[in-house]
Amino acid sequence: MRRITAVDQGFTWIERDSEYSGRAMNMSAGRPRRPSPSTLLFAVLAACLAAAAVLLLVLGRTATPTDASAEAGFARDMATHHAQAVEMAFVVRDASRDKALRQLASDIIVTQSAQRGIFMGWLQQWGLDQSSSRPRMAWMAGHGHGALAAPAGGTAATPAAMPGMATPQELDRLRAAKGRDAEVLFLQLMIRHHEGGVEMADALTKLSDRDEVVTMARHIVTGQSSEITVMTDMLRQRGAQPYPSILK
Repeated sequence: MRRITAVDQGFTWIERDSEYSGRAMNMSAGRPRRPSPSTLLFAVLAACLAAAAVLLLVLGRTATPTDASAEAGFARDMATHHAQAVEMAFVVRDASRDKALRQLASDIIVTQSAQRGIFMGWLQQWGLDQSSSRPRMAWMAGHGHGALAAPAGGTAATPAAMPGMATPQELDRLRAAKGRDAEVLFLQLMIRHHEGGVEMADALTKLSDRDEVVTMARHIVTGQSSEITVMTDMLRQRGAQPYPSILK
């Protein structure tokens, strides 16, 4: 090994004898160095990986939901569905003195009010109106949505009705009830209401591939199914039974 000092350039480097000096001589003679097969293979693989990444980014991205999409229909209808649950929960919270039932009502108010806000936020993010000229529940047509069980003392709901919703007459009865009567009626109505919510959320999971919407729907199924169990136990403690289930 020898040291060569380039005074005019102001730096020093080390040049090896033997094979490295010979290689440098060949290059100085004007013969370009050909890339090795492994280098070419690496370049081709890198290009393929880059192309695959671009395709995954472009083709794998879920399109923004349209006005007629299942996501938009679910957000609008579930927001309406939640609004009635919150209304009924406020009524029983004021009519009952039972601590556990009042806590359940408060949980429903907080949870479903927050979820309604998320639904409205989605619609705004997607550039869609909060209301639509499309029929309610049209997004669920052909996916298990049909005639609903008739409420106690009432008539069968129409196929376009949201599953589990209380009728105006039932809401009037709930507002007028007091004490145990209010508690029993609320639990019966809310169990059926939650069953409808579970039906809607479960249908959405089969119709959408948007992660945020499907995750919310699954959360609704889990949360409301758990509350159905709690409310059924509360009814039995009061010597009452739920309405016939609307779930299939």
